[in-house]
Amino acid sequence: MTAATITGMGLLTPVGRGVENVFDALLHGKSGISRPPAGHPVANSVELAGFLPPFDAGTIASGPDGKVMDRTVILAQLTAEDALADAGLVVGENVDRARIGVIVGGVGGMATLENQVLARAERGRAAVSPYLLTGILPNMPAARIAIRFGLRGYTSSVGTACASGAQAIADGVRLIRTGEVDVVICGASEAPLFPTFAETFANARALARNWDDPTQASRPFDLRRNGFVLSEGGALLVLESAEHATARGAAGYADVAGYGVNADAHHPTAPRPDGTGAADCMRRAFASARVRPEQVGYVNAHGTSTKLGDVAESVAIGLAFDGSSPAVSSTKALTGHMLGTSGVVEAAASALAVNAGLLPPTYNLEDPDPACPLDHVRKEPREVRVEYALSNSFGFGGQNVSLLFGPPSTEIKSEGKAR
Repeated sequence: MTAATITGMGLLTPVGRGVENVFDALLHGKSGISRPPAGHPVANSVELAGFLPPFDAGTIASGPDGKVMDRTVILAQLTAEDALADAGLVVGENVDRARIGVIVGGVGGMATLENQVLARAERGRAAVSPYLLTGILPNMPAARIAIRFGLRGYTSSVGTACASGAQAIADGVRLIRTGEVDVVICGASEAPLFPTFAETFANARALARNWDDPTQASRPFDLRRNGFVLSEGGALLVLESAEHATARGAAGYADVAGYGVNADAHHPTAPRPDGTGAADCMRRAFASARVRPEQVGYVNAHGTSTKLGDVAESVAIGLAFDGSSPAVSSTKALTGHMLGTSGVVEAAASALAVNAGLLPPTYNLEDPDPACPLDHVRKEPREVRVEYALSNSFGFGGQNVSLLFGPPSTEIKSEGKAR
């Protein structure tokens, strides 16, 4: 079976941009959560959120074409550029443009849709842009990447809510295992920080609230948690067949050794409280990789900081690991919840944990909820070499994805460079 190796990462998150910056922030407690900047579209909609640091979109957002791009498309193109550069891939030179795929998950350009609806209400039908569809279609991040880099292989979008990015990775692994492609750019791009989208979560009382210090608001598995923090971000990985990577002398961060994808078939928004759906998903990842639960030393939890979700996942981990617990942490304490993008950033963190022998902790976890009896990594990174790491992502509709990471089949990559 052909191994799928991560040879490149493009990460643009509230805690920073780039592999080294993001992983360092997750290890050492640099939070990306703050109150909305003055004049931001969500300033009157949410108390706090995870905002991206300033970045230069360069030529991507310039000219007439760039002006009609949704932010999700811009983030996807930037992180694709970063991931390809990190992997050392030059399309048409060391990778066949017909043998590279693109799979990008996410909600789509909903902010563009809101702006256009408001424009029509205020100024009439003439205000509606002829480019509306290319701004809102969920396949546009992947399509624009394919257009920008001249990629002619398998191209797709994934819309499984907060599991989208992780499922894009699982789909990419399948393409590599079947030999349909040599390389896949996969992940997600989300830009949910606009009024209507943010207010639906706020009105459902799903968001963290009443925190004097915004950096303390996201606290997975903690007794004082009272909701998640909505964030934006883009993250794409380059998956490559081990044979292709070896032939060009490329190093890998880790292999995606296995994956599980299934459905709770329970409720549109709530997780199955008995944890059976998520537990079965984790078991599928073990089976896909032909790995025993006791070989998995770390779980990067979905851990959004919600009352129901954290407990359901804890129950599921107990079931999947036969009553024991590997080391567990949630990096959403620092990034907030980037929806589909979260699973990609957490996949990267899991791969880097295997690579570096350092497990990022759950910051803000001061009083662990007794209903979440796990081996929590708290307060500081845990220095330990694990054979395998698991990353969980769960989405509305009962969508479950678990990704399993192991040592790379190629030379090991460290801080973006082979060592």
